[in-house]
Amino acid sequence: MLREIRWYNIETMPKKERVVVAMSGGVDSAVAAGLLKEQGYEVIGITLCFNLAERNAKRPSCCGLEGIEDARRVARKLGIKHYILNMRRPLVEFVIQDFCSEYAQGRTPNPCVRCNQYIKFGALLEKARSLEAKFLASGHYARVVKAKEGYQLKKAKDPLKDQSYFLYRLNQKQLSYTLFPLGDYSKKETRALAKKFGLPVADKPASQEICFLPQDYREFLKEKIGKRIMPGLVADKTGRVLGAHKGVAFYTVGQRQGLGIAAGFPLYITGIRAEDNLITVGRKEDAYRREFLVKEPHFILKPLKKKVAVKVKIRYNHREAPAEIIPVKRQIKVEFSSPQFAVTPGQAAVFYQRDNLLGGGIIDKVTG
Repeated sequence: MLREIRWYNIETMPKKERVVVAMSGGVDSAVAAGLLKEQGYEVIGITLCFNLAERNAKRPSCCGLEGIEDARRVARKLGIKHYILNMRRPLVEFVIQDFCSEYAQGRTPNPCVRCNQYIKFGALLEKARSLEAKFLASGHYARVVKAKEGYQLKKAKDPLKDQSYFLYRLNQKQLSYTLFPLGDYSKKETRALAKKFGLPVADKPASQEICFLPQDYREFLKEKIGKRIMPGLVADKTGRVLGAHKGVAFYTVGQRQGLGIAAGFPLYITGIRAEDNLITVGRKEDAYRREFLVKEPHFILKPLKKKVAVKVKIRYNHREAPAEIIPVKRQIKVEFSSPQFAVTPGQAAVFYQRDNLLGGGIIDKVTG
């Protein structure tokens, strides 16, 4: 259990308080560490590694080796302590097993959501507390504000970089220990700060990769669950068979490329039925849906008790759209005002009112 602490925010926190910064080796986490160091805090950088060549190996052997070296160089430049923490076991338990299981069922998970919940703001936060750090900071573009009701998770001020979507499963205790130093900055301003601090990663390109995937996710799935992946049929909405697929784990709703079927017009995946090992396809307009159910709902401040008008984001790069959310037993029903493209089971649906993130859940079943 995490110990209770006094409430602080970044403006009023006494100087020289210890803060652990999750340092990936990228520019965002580097600048987060630089800002906190500049403001007088005792900063410790920790970089997560998910594999070691040998139990007693001094140098990690994993897909993030370059990131570890970059984080180490940043820490040296800032004059802060830096440690590498092996998180292979919790990553496998909480993220990779779910990732493989979901794809095997024809669903498309978002591993970053679970990584934030269980790894960065779970296991790493516990490690930070064991180091007597008051807070854990990261380079996410989001904001935490102390309100009368509790801690509110808000969008970043830069809408183009907002990453609150990936953080919707954080609870009040996790938020109470969390700092997001970049929440009020744009990416351009972050780059400028990196140059001001003289950081060696100031011009490093942003990474779009999933940290535990050293290769294409399909190859990863073949290695992990290849025996569970079986070829099957592709049909149109009338049930007419048009071709074959290589396994439902290799496809996602809304996908156009990779089907290998000629129809005289573009075909999009409109549904995946893993129980029948069947993929359905149609025109792009056939992939639009208005209603779906969300499982495992989580709300930042209080659970949903009645119908509420919100805006809903059904994947990170989706433009949030007006909808109503309605409690239905242990799930949430989402009704969009207008149909949205590729409502995808396994992805996160996140609910907003203005810049406040209310909560979210996992898209479970499309109903209309």
